[in-house]
Amino acid sequence: MTERLAGPAVLLERVTRGDRGRRQRLSRSALSLALALALAASSAACRSAPGATATAGPGVRASNATHAPLLPTNVLALPSFDFARYESLLAQLRGTPVVVNIWSSWCGPCRQETDELVDAFAAHGSRVQFLGVDILDQRDDAIGFLREHGVPYPSLFDADGAIRDSLGFVGEPDTLFYATDGDIASTWTGPLTPAALRANLAKIAP
Repeated sequence: MTERLAGPAVLLERVTRGDRGRRQRLSRSALSLALALALAASSAACRSAPGATATAGPGVRASNATHAPLLPTNVLALPSFDFARYESLLAQLRGTPVVVNIWSSWCGPCRQETDELVDAFAAHGSRVQFLGVDILDQRDDAIGFLREHGVPYPSLFDADGAIRDSLGFVGEPDTLFYATDGDIASTWTGPLTPAALRANLAKIAP
């Protein structure tokens, strides 16, 4: 039986269908390649942005001037402390000057002074231990506050304000400046001014 030869129109249609199929395959391959490159770029950007990790991740390492068994090493850990445990920590920190700042995330003046404390830490944090005491707060709100202000030093969590009350303060913020012998060299009630912070730091870290 003799096979009929395809006419020009049929041949053209076959060529067109084949060309269209090749274009579709190439288009799908190009799309897959573009998607893979985009995912790789996104992954690399995350790995190469340490600042983003430091402000968003759960494990933000605290920058401490010294080491002590009770001293938190994670900025966002916010371990619960009562006054007795606070006193034990301060005893462990003897030999290092310490700045203790009592704050709350809902406290307007605390927001005002935190940036000053972060700036002071940049200048003195290698030889002065900065420590926050978050009182009467919710942990999630406190963590948001620490992230927002880029606080690099650790804080303790005092849900009922026992540490503040035992230290003799009423409101917040309050700041205590401890000398290397563990004694309180000075205190400041209310939001710290840059001048007050400099003057009180000079008393414990001349």
